[in-house]
Amino acid sequence: MKKTRPKSILVTGGARSGKSAYAQQTAEKQGGRVLFCATAQALDDEMRARIHAHRESRPCGWDTLEAPINVAAQLEKSCAHYDTILVDCITLLVANCLGDGQPPAEAEKRALQEIRALASLLKKKDCNYILVTNEVGQGIVPDNALARLYRDVLGRANQILAAQADEVYLMTAGLPLRIKTKEAGAQPRPGD
Repeated sequence: MKKTRPKSILVTGGARSGKSAYAQQTAEKQGGRVLFCATAQALDDEMRARIHAHRESRPCGWDTLEAPINVAAQLEKSCAHYDTILVDCITLLVANCLGDGQPPAEAEKRALQEIRALASLLKKKDCNYILVTNEVGQGIVPDNALARLYRDVLGRANQILAAQADEVYLMTAGLPLRIKTKEAGAQPRPGD
């Protein structure tokens, strides 16, 4: 049996569009050992319930790494032990970086450093990577500076990761729309 080259996949879309379910199905199809990297923090009862529901939806054979920050550094140590790493989600990773009380410019710098480190991991092709993120740039302009900063930083983060990913899917109403594919051996086009 010929082993396929590891690939990186970015799954994006709006809230409750089916991103996580699609990413989990894709990871299951990849086969082998899967590491689920969770970036959520249980800061209140509602978030604890969401985290519990996510845990229950995952196959019991998967390992879980809870990493609200410093994700790339933690994953780099793990990638040799797994066939697929699923990171859910970039949206919360950026929020974690921006919400830790640093001045906005420092928080933005930290968030983008996290994302660039993840993009560097995708280049190494040590295993399959599946990253989940929200598309937040299609709504209204937020009414406060922190929300606008968050929207802008997440938009840049998504662009950085999409440029590096082999495949990008946009989810809507539970349906995936493939918006980018890098063919094996093909050179990326400018902007990819």
